[in-house]
Amino acid sequence: MACGARPGVPPPSGTGPQAARPDGGRAEGRGCGGAPRRRLDLDAGTVRVERQLMQLTGKGLVFTEPKSAAGKRTVVIPDLIIEDLRAHVKDFTQDGDKGLIFAGPDDGPLRNTNFNRRVWAQALVSAGLPKVHFHDLRHTGNTLAANAGASIRELMERMGHSSTRAAMVYQHSTDERQRKVARKLDGLARGALAKGSGTQRARKRKKAE
Repeated sequence: MACGARPGVPPPSGTGPQAARPDGGRAEGRGCGGAPRRRLDLDAGTVRVERQLMQLTGKGLVFTEPKSAAGKRTVVIPDLIIEDLRAHVKDFTQDGDKGLIFAGPDDGPLRNTNFNRRVWAQALVSAGLPKVHFHDLRHTGNTLAANAGASIRELMERMGHSSTRAAMVYQHSTDERQRKVARKLDGLARGALAKGSGTQRARKRKKAE
């Protein structure tokens, strides 16, 4: 999910700018909602991530490059939330192609602390959900993607990572997926055994002659 969602209008999973420590300053924390409107294509169902919003000591909120080339990526948005995003864009985003998709009460970039206090905590209460960190949604989204069959490479692309280390975390299989794989293997093995090997078929033909 991208940062800055209004309650009841969930943004796409995995599209928010992620924290990194850029050159030239010590990162105090992260901002939210750095994506401009021109990077969101709801007809195609994609969002383009090309920058991140960081709060740096002595500099405030600053847009920076992702920490690696892999951070610049296009993420496909689930159809489930496209209409919610259309409603959000219509009612809440800043004007113009460069306008932020998710803006704060002062019509500027969202700060992580303000978002958590003013929006996220209230959204959890309204939805009747337990207290969870906003960033936990990234973990959930990646886990669901892995369970849906995403490969390590596909997970890396969605997450914007250049190494396999983080993606491997989400490749842990659930018991149900393990059982599904076992059932498929069982079917394949039974089919192969029923047909017999090429050598066995040749021997049968030779005996018949």
